[in-house]
Parts: sequence; structure tokens; C-alpha cells
Amino acid sequence: MNWWREKSEQMVRTQILSRGITQPEIFDAMKKVPRHLFVPESAVPMAYEDCALPVSDGQTISQPYMVARMTELLDVQKGDRVLEIGTGSGYQAAVLAEIGVELVSVERIESLALNAERLLKSQGYKVKVIVGDGRKGYIEKAPYKRIIITAACVSVEKEWEEQIERGGSILLPLKIGPGMERLLLREKKGSDTFSDSWYDYCHFVPVVPGVMKKQ
Repeated sequence: MNWWREKSEQMVRTQILSRGITQPEIFDAMKKVPRHLFVPESAVPMAYEDCALPVSDGQTISQPYMVARMTELLDVQKGDRVLEIGTGSGYQAAVLAEIGVELVSVERIESLALNAERLLKSQGYKVKVIVGDGRKGYIEKAPYKRIIITAACVSVEKEWEEQIERGGSILLPLKIGPGMERLLLREKKGSDTFSDSWYDYCHFVPVVPGVMKKQ
């Protein structure tokens, strides 16, 4: 067994299963994705620990439990078309791709997007990575069954609501106070009607407008 497989199994057992996540597909996916490949070399010894870690350009890779929790709340099925806003290192994308969704991921920082795209491809994950302003979604592949935003938002963008299909849902960390966010699941009931459910408190880097091109 590769050294990291034992670490990933321990991570799932002690950090995810023990906290009430129950979906076997999430366990399987997070055991299979080599998390250490999605962090800088200096952070490899901490890759499977119970914490978020810095990647490049001031971004982070989320705590394993938070990745599992958001994946659980997203409630995806194999074949669902999903839009991710905030590719980052590509780890959340890898977990979703391992489950079998059709994933489009938008990242505003070009260097991050290119690195994530290369890594995901090298691991056999078919993820369409787009360099763009995630606040605008990605209309070319809409509508989506699910949209997941992995950065702190001050509001739910109108474009996301328009690009989700009826019966679909948007999951995001929404700012509710200074330095505080909470996971919001917004389900689309009709063309302009939505239902909101609130979940865990959390902390993410903020959604930032525009695109940062590679220097």
C-alpha cells in the first residue's frame, strides 16, 4: 500500500466518519484522491491532518471535514452536471469527479487554474477548468444540477440563480458577520422562487471580482 493510502483511510475514519458523514461515495472518493498532491511540497507532511492549508496566491485547501461536509450537502449523483466556483488547488474538484459528476470549475487566478487543470488531468479526472470571474458562473454549460462556491460570499449572485435548473441547488459560504460565514443551501423551486436552509459555521477566503492573469 502507498504511504498516503493509509493516511487517507485514517483521515476518513477519524475526521469524517467520526463526525457523522454517512455517504459511502464520499468515503470512497476521499480515500482515493491523493490529497498530498494538491498542497505545496512544504505542506505534504500535513496534507491529511485536520486543518486547512495554504496553497499559492493567498488561497487555501479546505479542511478535509469541510470538503466532505460540503460534498454531503451538495448531494450529487453520478452524471449530474455541476458548476464549481473557485477551483483553487483542485482538491474539491477531484473529490466530485471521483464521485462521477460532470464538472465545470471556474477559477479567477490563471496560474492556479492551469496548475489544477494539469494535476486533475494527470490523475485521470475529466474536469473542465475555466479561467474567469466566478461571480458570473459559466453560461456555456448551463443549466446545472448543482452549483458549489468554495469562497466566502456577501450575496448569492443572480447569475448563479439563473444558471441552476429547477429542482437544483446552490451551496455557498455566506457572510453573516465580520469574519464569520455559514453554509447556505439555496434550492430552486420555480423560475424565481427559492428555499433556503442553513448549516455549519465556517471560514473561507473571500470571493474576489475579476481575473488575475499569469505573469
